[in-house]
Amino acid sequence: MDKPTPDILTALRHSPLFEGWEPAALERIAQRLSLAHHEADKLLIMEEEGGGAVYFIIEGWVKIRTHNRDGREITLNILGPGEIFGEMAALAASTRSCDVLSVTPVLLGSLPGRDFMHIVQTEPLMGLRLSQLMARRLRQLNRRLRVRESDSVARVADVLLFLAEGQGRTSAHGIEIPNLPHRELGSLSGLTRETVTRVLRKLEQEGVIERITGKQAQQSEAGSAGRGLIRVPNLAVLESLLN
Repeated sequence: MDKPTPDILTALRHSPLFEGWEPAALERIAQRLSLAHHEADKLLIMEEEGGGAVYFIIEGWVKIRTHNRDGREITLNILGPGEIFGEMAALAASTRSCDVLSVTPVLLGSLPGRDFMHIVQTEPLMGLRLSQLMARRLRQLNRRLRVRESDSVARVADVLLFLAEGQGRTSAHGIEIPNLPHRELGSLSGLTRETVTRVLRKLEQEGVIERITGKQAQQSEAGSAGRGLIRVPNLAVLESLLN
């Protein structure tokens, strides 16, 4: 079997799911992945369809969405490199609970559900890391529900904290997170794209965040397909906006 490419192993190593894993175990998983590129705005998984593969994001971003009774789209999560989706259906042997749509061009590694369950049963750390993943997602959802009726600044701050927890990279100057399309940040926060843009500009003027573009952004590990980065110099200041 071919040796996995460095990009795949890098994405897996950055995933909290594989923290503490032995390199040999990580390589075994990487070798099992079937890779596929997908363009932006492509429906990858449809709600209620049969659960099959589990997906690992190597490059790009996807959003987890559902719809309310009126047909309005509700974004539940946005996931990036090193993160996983489709695991719930595999664990519960059930149908998919949500749609998954690519936000940017993505490179995905897929693993058949039975292979994923074999890893869960044979790799001691997998069960613990999955439990930690579920706990983190539940904590983030609870926080989002608490700020749902707050002002627009608190709601945008919550989304930035969410991205920092999942995709933030520590640098000498703070936490750097991908600068995702404002439409997607608005969907996640329940705000319009225009409101998100206005709030981000306000936070930048106040020094709560900094925009990074050009070569400086390209040199960072948290790059986001040419859109640059958002740097948070002091995470505690951002967290204070939730109160």
